[in-house]
Amino acid sequence: MKASDLRGYSLHELHQLLHQKRQELQELRYKNAQSPLSTAPSTIPALRRTIARILTILNEKRHERAKNR
Repeated sequence: MKASDLRGYSLHELHQLLHQKRQELQELRYKNAQSPLSTAPSTIPALRRTIARILTILNEKRHERAKNR
C-alpha cells in the first residue's frame, strides 16, 4: 500500500488495518518457520514495510491532532 492511500483512512480504520497486517505477518512467519515458503522471502519484508507505513501515518495524524488542540 502507498502512503498516499493510507492517509485517506481514519484513525480507527488504520488501527484495524495495522492489527490485520500484524496478524498476517505473524501467520506468514509461522508458516515460513514450519517449511520455507517460496513467496515468503519477498512478502515478509513487503508486509513489514506496509506496517511501518501505517505506523508512520498514525503518528502523523496523532501529531496533527495534538497540534490542533
